Amino acid sequence: MADDNKQGANQLSAEPRDSFGKGAARKIRAAGKIPAVIYGHGTDPQHVTLPGHQVGLILRKANQVLDLDISGKSQLALVKDVQKDPVRQIIEHLDLIVVRKGEKVTIDVPVHVEGEAAAGTNAAQDANTLSLEAEATHIPERIIVNIEGLEAGTQILAKDLTLPEGSTLISDPDTLVINVTAETEQDLGETETAEETTGAEGAAAEGDAEAPAETDAAE
Repeated sequence: MADDNKQGANQLSAEPRDSFGKGAARKIRAAGKIPAVIYGHGTDPQHVTLPGHQVGLILRKANQVLDLDISGKSQLALVKDVQKDPVRQIIEHLDLIVVRKGEKVTIDVPVHVEGEAAAGTNAAQDANTLSLEAEATHIPERIIVNIEGLEAGTQILAKDLTLPEGSTLISDPDTLVINVTAETEQDLGETETAEETTGAEGAAAEGDAEAPAETDAAE
């Protein structure tokens, strides 16, 4: 049911376009739309225009498959590359790859850490994403790793993770994902300094609040 809802939310109307170049792209973006190209499966590249606001909402999550209506014809396409303005972070162009139901695709999936390691330890996340193979219309949004209560010396490798159903690991199985180490004196010192700074700022704020306000007569 969740996949059906996701696919429904990703349904977009795509308008074919025959104007190209920077000038044409600027006009498209000025109209609140995004130029895109669809390729793959030996088909000729299709140049289309997509609704900007809807695309922006969908692309808040990685590895999205769009269900496009192109002149009344349905086409599934995986978002392969998002080009953004480096300053304004506005989406300028999309590269899409043709996919079909049942087809396997390779994607980089974010690793999401839950829980807290044991007291007196630091848990470092070495891998933020892992490459998986998954069915095109059932791409997982993330891989969850739980570090609750892990002791110093614990290492979690890619092969140790429980992958989302239907997914296969493509990354090196020995990729280090989580490394739990004991806190050092330097770590403890940084924590104490941060706490002292916070306490000093709080005391200063209280002092300012308690200081009597000057009156116009005093001036």
